Amino acid sequence: MATSFSLSLLKFSHNPNTTTATTYTNTLSHLQPKHSSSFRPKNPYPPRFFTTNGNASFNNSHPRFSRARGLSSLPLSTNNYEFFDNSSEVELRVHLKDQNVRSSKDVFVDANETSLTIRALNSGSPTTLIETNRLFDRVKPAETIWLIDDDQLVVILKKQDPDLKWPDIMESWESLTVGSSQLLKGASIYIVGESTNINQQVAKELAVGIGYTPFSTKELLENFAKQTIDSWVLSESSDSVAEAESAILESLSSHVRTVVATLGGQQGTARRTDKWRHLHAGFTVWLSQTEAIDEDSAKEEARKHVQDGGSGYSKADVVVKFQGWDTDYAKSLAQACLSALKQLILSDKKLPGKKSLYIRLGCRGDWPNIKPPGWDPSSAGGGVSPATF
Repeated sequence: MATSFSLSLLKFSHNPNTTTATTYTNTLSHLQPKHSSSFRPKNPYPPRFFTTNGNASFNNSHPRFSRARGLSSLPLSTNNYEFFDNSSEVELRVHLKDQNVRSSKDVFVDANETSLTIRALNSGSPTTLIETNRLFDRVKPAETIWLIDDDQLVVILKKQDPDLKWPDIMESWESLTVGSSQLLKGASIYIVGESTNINQQVAKELAVGIGYTPFSTKELLENFAKQTIDSWVLSESSDSVAEAESAILESLSSHVRTVVATLGGQQGTARRTDKWRHLHAGFTVWLSQTEAIDEDSAKEEARKHVQDGGSGYSKADVVVKFQGWDTDYAKSLAQACLSALKQLILSDKKLPGKKSLYIRLGCRGDWPNIKPPGWDPSSAGGGVSPATF
């Protein structure tokens, strides 16, 4: 079965005013630039984040918050526009009341597959009304229609995927969290990586954002053992901790709508290639620190990690690479995770159902080629066809 691969980079520049981000969507054999965007970070010297995943590739920017209030039937109101999802198309109504627009000649609309720019001449001076390089999903730019209706500019965009409901015109933290339920369908998320602390912070942001229940295997283990993980490792071994965490993950594997932060470092179960049986019950996100300083080297590093398979982390569905760390950017990193998962699931909409089937059959370790009921995990597995659903 062909495996697609995705890379997403969040580049936080040292310019105190601007951060740029570039997104890619690709498979192992193809890589194509998608878009760029910019925003003003809180920290004038923020760390750099590079994100990758096992099935789609792109880069995520710091969220530009929009006021998402519904999916398809209700308009999304902001200071200057209303948004509607009308099944096969989306409708954007931009308020022109204060723009002094005299005719359609004063309006400029430029739509591409993933970007939209709307400008108007206000007393002879151009004003940008809407500008985004990250639409919530892809559109058919050749079928874009726009017109002026009283004091509103109406822009109608034809979706490439009519089944996907858009919470907002733009992909943002709010639109991703509102729209995640239709994609995840209750499937849990597991955060793995070298840093237990970072795993916990990002998992917490994700859980709060999408309304899932957060779990931390570190907290569960320490509550059970009545000692810290470090003292446990000293008194016994990292293997002992990993075995105990594996038992916790087995218990959690039957849960839905959870975000689980796992242990990092040598004691973590996820680091071991033979301990992923129950992690595959949900979508796994690997938070991986990198020394890459540009997009090309980050892509190459991620590609090698996944293909080499030397670490258990390489089994993850989504890989998020970052350079440096600041707790202020946990939400940005969480947004990159959701964006990566969205691209992953849109590339194969059967994945959530496949995760559910994997759980129902007992998390036997046969991910992603699920074997029929009755298959013995201890067998060689030769000649058995994957289950269909």
